[in-house]
Amino acid sequence: MKKAIRKALLGIVILSIPLAVGAAPQIYELTVDGLACPFCAYGIEKHLTALEGIESIEIDIDEGTILVTAVEGATLDRAEMEQAVMDAGFTLRKVEQAQAGHRGMDEGDG
Repeated sequence: MKKAIRKALLGIVILSIPLAVGAAPQIYELTVDGLACPFCAYGIEKHLTALEGIESIEIDIDEGTILVTAVEGATLDRAEMEQAVMDAGFTLRKVEQAQAGHRGMDEGDG
């Protein structure tokens, strides 16, 4: 009897552990019109970080792109991101799901 209870508890524990495989956070690349200076970047960053589920934001002023990384397990809503960009005074042109490990700021710098 005790053996059966241990097996059942072990099964519950194993099932309750989140799987790390394939659980990489979602990364979105936003293309924004009007990014011209660090103050612009700060304004957009302030509005985007207010959204729930944002882990980090990387802004490339020269390219007019923003990489938004969601916390693990979260999916971000395009409409909410668009509204945050609009509230900051800019126009969101495109939202794409970026490849894991993609960092636009590192490419071409040097």
